[in-house]
Amino acid sequence: MRSTGSQFHRRAGAAVWRSTIAFDKRSAKSFIRINDRIRAREIRVIDEKGEQLGIMAPFEALRVARERGLDLVEVSPNAVPPVCRIQDYGRYLYEKEKSERAARKKQKIITIKEVKFSVTVDEHDYQTKKNQAVRFLNEGDKVKASLRFRGRQMAHRELGYNIINRLIQDIGEAGVVEFMPRMEGTILHAILAPSKKESAPKPKPQAPPAGAPQQQAQA
Repeated sequence: MRSTGSQFHRRAGAAVWRSTIAFDKRSAKSFIRINDRIRAREIRVIDEKGEQLGIMAPFEALRVARERGLDLVEVSPNAVPPVCRIQDYGRYLYEKEKSERAARKKQKIITIKEVKFSVTVDEHDYQTKKNQAVRFLNEGDKVKASLRFRGRQMAHRELGYNIINRLIQDIGEAGVVEFMPRMEGTILHAILAPSKKESAPKPKPQAPPAGAPQQQAQA
């Protein structure tokens, strides 16, 4: 019968092995060298409190890190010499992933919304689609305005160009033309992007030139 002590040690060893594998996978995924993987001949070391420990060999810095129960993490590999920090690597990854998630949430994902026209579009339908395009642009999305020619309509492509060009004019300051109207097969299309609304600085009032007559206020 196997002893419970040997089983416990085998389980503990397997758990340590699994945690080491997971730890190595996380470091490999983030392309960060840590501990024994730091190969530089000398490194600049910063401790967990942000204090400079100077330039030393990696094995010396790793000894200091292990004495404090922490890891040696290469944070600036392109510096000369590379900069390494003594810190909790698990916590470092957690904070890094947390900040990256927050940055992704703040990013605006721009999508392209399509508004389709026809050569025979009536005024009411045109206004509806134009308002849709303006709304998409105001929401920060790009707009693809497309018009398909059918059959004999290809002989009157100027009618399609007139509609798309009118749309560009009617949209006004809500958008800017990213791709001018162009033909692809039987489809005429243009791409509009949201305009960057920047507040223009107000011009400063200019003082009248010396010797100019002063305008008197009306009573």
